[in-house]
Amino acid sequence: MNEVMVNFWEKSLDMLTQSEWEKLCDGCGQCCMQKFEDEDTGEILHTRIACRLFDDGRCACRDYEHRLLRVPECLDMRTFQVEHYAWLPETCAYRLRFEGKPLFAWHPLLSGGRESVQEAGISMRGQTVSEDDVPEKEWLNYSL
Repeated sequence: MNEVMVNFWEKSLDMLTQSEWEKLCDGCGQCCMQKFEDEDTGEILHTRIACRLFDDGRCACRDYEHRLLRVPECLDMRTFQVEHYAWLPETCAYRLRFEGKPLFAWHPLLSGGRESVQEAGISMRGQTVSEDDVPEKEWLNYSL
């Protein structure tokens, strides 16, 4: 009997190995930006205020392996509950797969290269301001 081969990124998130999970990330950096929830509407407001560990030039965490220890408010997506996925951008591969949707054509797993994220205008590279450089009361001034 022939089994249909499924690309790992088409599997359910809970079926991914740690390696597959990491490869699913498109490297956009949007999850590393500060966000707010409007108390009245529940809408998530995204900013370009980056976590203090975010490297704007590489569009990546400076200490990914230890991020959860160094930044206690950093969320481990492997432990997300249903309500947490709304905090991710609609383009995020984790959110898309959680919602049963396919990846966008610009995703590196489909395009074959990481630059496609930048070319599609999804990447935060070169657009961020560190949370260390702006008082928290001003963060909403940097909303997207």
